[in-house]
Amino acid sequence: MKIFVAMSGTDKFDMFKNRLTKVYRHLHKIAKRQNISCYRIYDHDLPEFPFIIEKYGNKLYISEYKRNHSLNEEAHQFWMMQSIQVMSEVLDISPDNVFTKLRQRKAGREGQYQKTAETKSEFIVEENGLKFIVNLADYLDTGLFLDHRTTRKMVQDQSAKRVLNLFAYTGSFSVYAAAGNAAQVTTVDLSNTYINWARRNIELNGFTDADRYLFIAADVIQYLQTLQPASFDIIVMDPPTFSNSKKMDGVLDIQRDHVALVNNCLHALSPGTALLQ
Repeated sequence: MKIFVAMSGTDKFDMFKNRLTKVYRHLHKIAKRQNISCYRIYDHDLPEFPFIIEKYGNKLYISEYKRNHSLNEEAHQFWMMQSIQVMSEVLDISPDNVFTKLRQRKAGREGQYQKTAETKSEFIVEENGLKFIVNLADYLDTGLFLDHRTTRKMVQDQSAKRVLNLFAYTGSFSVYAAAGNAAQVTTVDLSNTYINWARRNIELNGFTDADRYLFIAADVIQYLQTLQPASFDIIVMDPPTFSNSKKMDGVLDIQRDHVALVNNCLHALSPGTALLQ
């Protein structure tokens, strides 16, 4: 016979604190050794605490996954306050420097463009000696996907070539390509907001040659159809799961459109080169 013992709310928060403490001790040592100031600490490690927790210098960005739970609004708010208290204590960050967002599990890129507040909260972080503008308050995402750091470095290490960055968001891959002395970097995204953000990131790092660093606000599906064979040597493609922007002629559904996107990218690549996705 198996006996199951339900945990109390206090036990659950102790479990969360212990998990966060263990992970942070490990990651903090690595980040300090590598001189990294922004990194992801926690990603839904425990089902009872469905958060993404990211550290940006002395600030904390928390995304709560939307889910069905039995808490009413008041109880949920209290649970969130308790959770933030644990995070602030373990990570030694003031609650005033904690930013929270509610994240849809399958949010489309159109929703990502929308502001969530009317404040402006930009600051600059460094990663591998490169600078990026992040914003923890105004948009659904911060401007820098921390879990892409390793892939970004791969682009820098092999990109003394013609690089195309599709669904580019704020252009972090483009910055790394430029830092890798790419012959040309073309940055494409549907959003003018993010194309301008990408341009600012590029210029922030001292890359100002307008003939070498190109920025195009366009529907990626349509843009790929205009390319000649062997136009690029490296293509980075990180599409959203779904997008129904009014700027597009149709709807992007990655389950349906992925094969066509890949084939069009391969058509535009020179022989023996790389598509990163």
